[in-house]
Amino acid sequence: MPESDLAALNFLLNRRSRPAKTLTTPVPDRAALEELLTAAARTPDHGKLEPWRFIVIEKTAMPRLADLAETRGKVLGLDDEQIGKGRSQFDMGHLAVAVIEVHVPSPKIPALEQTYSAGAVCLSLLNAALAAGWGANWLSGWPSHDRVFMQEAFKLKDNERIAGLIHIGTETTAPPERPRPDIAAKTTWLSE
Repeated sequence: MPESDLAALNFLLNRRSRPAKTLTTPVPDRAALEELLTAAARTPDHGKLEPWRFIVIEKTAMPRLADLAETRGKVLGLDDEQIGKGRSQFDMGHLAVAVIEVHVPSPKIPALEQTYSAGAVCLSLLNAALAAGWGANWLSGWPSHDRVFMQEAFKLKDNERIAGLIHIGTETTAPPERPRPDIAAKTTWLSE
């Protein structure tokens, strides 16, 4: 049998995101955040394309993004609740990392596998933040899927899109455990 890293396995078996609305200051400083980003970058990446990049959103940038989300929501004809939800993560945010999927033309690596790699970076960053003792939450929402928001907020190119917004801070309350999937119902065993 291989040697287990019981602490790492226990962390993964018990990890729990912290709702972004419950996060406050302090947030990681640049050195601490660079360590988390380094951990996130150690992710599956077929062909070594690195089809992603990071944009760190500091507190001073949040009001502009909140206002932009509200403006875009009105242009899109969204109702007040949708608009409020779209801007709220920026209104209450103290620090977030936008993980940007960067599609790299490749004859060997399909675009979908590049999307998977960007998603793996999001989860790796979330887990690194939690393992380091921070509260963290992976969010998206309609602004993350609106092309105009992406371009105006982050100057994304046509081959880029938001894979996730990872909010990181100090948790104010531990969330209750929630129901988890029934592994037996989700698993098929092939024996022949």
